[in-house]
Amino acid sequence: MLQSLDPLLAAIRSCRRCRDEPAGTPLPHEPRPVLRASTTARILIAGQAPGTKVHASGKPFDDRSGDRLRSWMDVRPEVFYDETRIAIAPIGFCFPGQDSKGGDLPPRRECAPLWRERLMAELASVDLVLLAGGYAQRWHLGRDAGAALTETVRAGPRMIVFTPNRQAIAVPLPHPSWRNTGWLKANPWFEAEIVPALRRLVAQRL
Repeated sequence: MLQSLDPLLAAIRSCRRCRDEPAGTPLPHEPRPVLRASTTARILIAGQAPGTKVHASGKPFDDRSGDRLRSWMDVRPEVFYDETRIAIAPIGFCFPGQDSKGGDLPPRRECAPLWRERLMAELASVDLVLLAGGYAQRWHLGRDAGAALTETVRAGPRMIVFTPNRQAIAVPLPHPSWRNTGWLKANPWFEAEIVPALRRLVAQRL
């Protein structure tokens, strides 16, 4: 990892904006920003926000959703967690808490406007971005995100402006959460068509 990224990662990991200067109700627990990044990683996984298990462990996708995502990518855990090759940076870096039904709340509103563009600018080698879920798709695709996640995912990989001066291939994905098992059963084209294309793109960069 080049030194230029270290101060930014340290600042993100020490951020307490959602608790101390919130854009609404303060985060109800101690913030724990979770991300992995380096200037040499060619792949970026952009998810939603950490869940309860990841908040406890500090290790991104350290749960069943991670098992499913690694299966889609066809990578072993030791490769997945090699931050020199794969960066992991969700839209919200901290676990946002849960709603009354036990589902995770949306990513905190403070996080992405404060940090995301600055971090993207430092990921100088990224040329493949996996957009896991609607929040990541809306942030990175903007107007090119479909009205519904199914529409966006079915359109497949496409080029995006990653930073003002660089492009990358974006692959929209459903979030790998177990809550989307029904969606996967209802949309078999995803594993038949999108997953093989995803695996080829990942393998080319590893």
